[in-house]
Amino acid sequence: MAGADLKTQIAAKAAELGFAATGFTCASLPPERLAQLQDFLSHGRHGTMGWMAERVAQRAHPQALWPEALSVISLGFSYAPEGGALDNLARPDVGNISVYARNRDYHDIIKGKLKHLAQFIATCGAGVKVFVDTAPVMEKPLAEQAGLGWQGKHTNLVSRRHGSWLFLGEIYTTLMLDPDAPAHDHCGGCTACQTVCPTQAFPAPYQLDARRCISYLTIEHNGPIPEEFRAAIGNRIYGCDDCLAVCPWNKFAEAGREVKLAAREDLTAPLLAELAQMDDAAFRKRFSGSPVKRIGRKRFVRNVAISIGNSGDVALLPVAAKLAGDDDLVVAEAGRWAEKTLGRPA
Repeated sequence: MAGADLKTQIAAKAAELGFAATGFTCASLPPERLAQLQDFLSHGRHGTMGWMAERVAQRAHPQALWPEALSVISLGFSYAPEGGALDNLARPDVGNISVYARNRDYHDIIKGKLKHLAQFIATCGAGVKVFVDTAPVMEKPLAEQAGLGWQGKHTNLVSRRHGSWLFLGEIYTTLMLDPDAPAHDHCGGCTACQTVCPTQAFPAPYQLDARRCISYLTIEHNGPIPEEFRAAIGNRIYGCDDCLAVCPWNKFAEAGREVKLAAREDLTAPLLAELAQMDDAAFRKRFSGSPVKRIGRKRFVRNVAISIGNSGDVALLPVAAKLAGDDDLVVAEAGRWAEKTLGRPA
């Protein structure tokens, strides 16, 4: 078992790299975590995210992913916004992009920092592997087990110091590190995240049906968005922060300090009419280096069309009409819906 001095050194190096929280745990998870994952999948709540049903054993058992791993170092990186995260929801002429996606792709930023920390750890002769949201790793249960926070009723991690605004990353290592005490649930009787959800995506506290979640519908879902959810989407064109932003624990969170994650001016309150004009080349140029680029022009402009339909602004009717004639069938269908919705008499 590695001594406390090494843990202190690792945590200090992590803080130097900008990580807000560091915790240590063993490279294993209790059986109930696998049972929770299987229940989620058996109800089809992962929607079309088939990758979640793949490599279930590796997701639920860290050593199935890397048998040599003995410990997991869980790290949290704050992206807490300056001011309100939902300020744009009352502005029908602009689109609202989730706070985390208003600048550079966090995967690239955090992975680079994790690699620096892993190199530091490797000087001890230890094996290391780094992960950021792209491998079969149950990040939130590991973070809870490592003491970073607890999985709240919205199923995201909540920290008493950083609220709901934490990116998570992990370093699996062959070091045997003394595990930290797990975090305890402090949601209490609060149901703010449950009641604020525009699409009632939580069938019960601590359970999420991704098929109803606006983040899933605007990012992961490929194809027409079911009409039953369109009005509730409002002007959310990429993701949704409602359940995160309403968490009372956010009052303790300091604004994130990473400059590369600070909101770009052109992504803070982008005009829907302007976004609707983008062809594929313009989309790629505007969102170069951004996580938004991953969903492609089709899904993004589909989302813009739905927000135009929700705007109530008849001045956007010509924009909707143009989208209705788009070469992409999904965009064209959303454009026709927007045109029809805007054209309805009040």
